[in-house]
Amino acid sequence: MANYAIGDLQGCYTPFKQLLAQVDFNPSRDHLYLVGDLVARGPDSLACLEYVYSLQSSVTVTLGNHDLHLLSTVLNNKPANPKDKLESLLSNPALPDYIAFLQSQPLCIYLPESDSFISHAGIHPHWDIEQALELSKWAQSCYQGSTAANYLLKMYGKHPAIDLTSSNPQLKFNTIVNVFTRMRFLTKHWELDFDNKGEVDNDELLQPWFAHPRFKMSRTRFIFGHWAALQGQTSLNHVVALDTGCVWGGPMTLLNLSTNEQITSN
Repeated sequence: MANYAIGDLQGCYTPFKQLLAQVDFNPSRDHLYLVGDLVARGPDSLACLEYVYSLQSSVTVTLGNHDLHLLSTVLNNKPANPKDKLESLLSNPALPDYIAFLQSQPLCIYLPESDSFISHAGIHPHWDIEQALELSKWAQSCYQGSTAANYLLKMYGKHPAIDLTSSNPQLKFNTIVNVFTRMRFLTKHWELDFDNKGEVDNDELLQPWFAHPRFKMSRTRFIFGHWAALQGQTSLNHVVALDTGCVWGGPMTLLNLSTNEQITSN
């Protein structure tokens, strides 16, 4: 039995299957953790989602921003962005099943056996793991519930503050979604920056979320995707960036959670 984590698929079906073949993935004994963004921008989002759906008992997804955007597009009956290349997926008869499957997936998980926390974009430095899991559970109740379409329609925006005390549940939902699916850089006050997506530099005003001293001292392994510009590099052994930009011409990366070995697609 082996447990694997794989970075953003984004519709890149061929390298995804290639990676699974390289490790002889067997769904009857192995488990696969996908860090989110299964769909959008790549050539075959339908094939990716079809295959992941077929592995339901052997796969866990931590939803990414593109996955939530797909949910919002479908539940609100909105046209898709042509750049996302979702035409074949949106016209597929099994789409309602795929949407229900995505709605059943969390924003983050913690694996005590390997002391590993997984989410699409990371964890806010001020949230401990127990709090993060509770926030993920609450947000999931929003995108699963009867008002899911409305929550998802209004989840966009650039509110930098980490506001969990507001009496407005939409603001709380947006804060949680922004941290788990959109976060990269934080300000010196540890608020969200939405405008910078590039490499880490020596900017005194912005820092990657994992630059907080907490992560240098932590023994927990934090696994995330979302930030292709990092090219898998964080400078911290226990903070693992798995989005290596497959959809932009780079490789796709798989992590063996037991051995910590990383394998890339050809």
